[in-house]
Amino acid sequence: MHIQRRIQIIFKRYLLGEGIALLLVLLYAPLLVHWYDGWFNKNISIEHEYFSHGLIGLPYAAYIAWTNRKSWLRLPNTPHPFGSFLLVLATLFYLSRLSDLVNLSLPVMLAGICLSLKGIPGLKLQGMPLLFIFLASPNHIPYLIEPYALPLQHFIAETSGLILIKIGLNVRVEEIYLYVNDRIVEVAPHCAGLKMLFTSLYVSLVLLDWTGVWSSYKKSLLFLVATSIISITSNILRNTLLTYLHGTERETLFNWLHAGWGGDLYSACILGLLVLLLNGMEKYSPNQSGN
Repeated sequence: MHIQRRIQIIFKRYLLGEGIALLLVLLYAPLLVHWYDGWFNKNISIEHEYFSHGLIGLPYAAYIAWTNRKSWLRLPNTPHPFGSFLLVLATLFYLSRLSDLVNLSLPVMLAGICLSLKGIPGLKLQGMPLLFIFLASPNHIPYLIEPYALPLQHFIAETSGLILIKIGLNVRVEEIYLYVNDRIVEVAPHCAGLKMLFTSLYVSLVLLDWTGVWSSYKKSLLFLVATSIISITSNILRNTLLTYLHGTERETLFNWLHAGWGGDLYSACILGLLVLLLNGMEKYSPNQSGN
């Protein structure tokens, strides 16, 4: 009986975990390869590009889950009945062949495994990595939001036009269109900065978790608000530059900033600015308990 009990303990602690990990790899490795290939090579749908922050977020989520492994093993095996429901739901999502549901099956499956093995304490322990995985799983929510971005598009067009007029260009603004020297530039929904805003807020969440600033509610809220302002302002500047380059027939620079690696470089600089901002907040306003 003693040997049988030890075998059961070894199976539950090691073989069961390895078996689940292997099953997840077999099921989701092709999906993750598809995501990363699309994000790297930009051969995925425009809506799915909104989730390219997963390039950073998914490895970070895996890192958090790995650092939690000892705490995970110490948790008692207290399965929650809702875990089985989530596992069935994730399986149905995966078999549906609908891209959104297949993508979302990953966080649902992982949440179901947490509940089925360790119950609510396990779900709480892995809450952050699950959140980062969920927010990086491509879906068509940005497509549903885009129609409501028209006021933002109009604001960007008006502001960009005003800046260009101040520097002496002949600019006319009509709704979301800018006319510069009889050349037209449209502030399209994809140019309204939603992707950069989503990416900036996602990276901000990663930075808040990484630095432990979560413990300060006020500082976290201030940082997220500042992130939104920086993202919107940087997008206005980018649209202004694009309009200037197109209106002055600098097509090489326009294409470099619009669809080339110049746009990626610009975005990387904005994300780097967020790191500097948070470092500055930490330096001049150290984290204190109770804030």
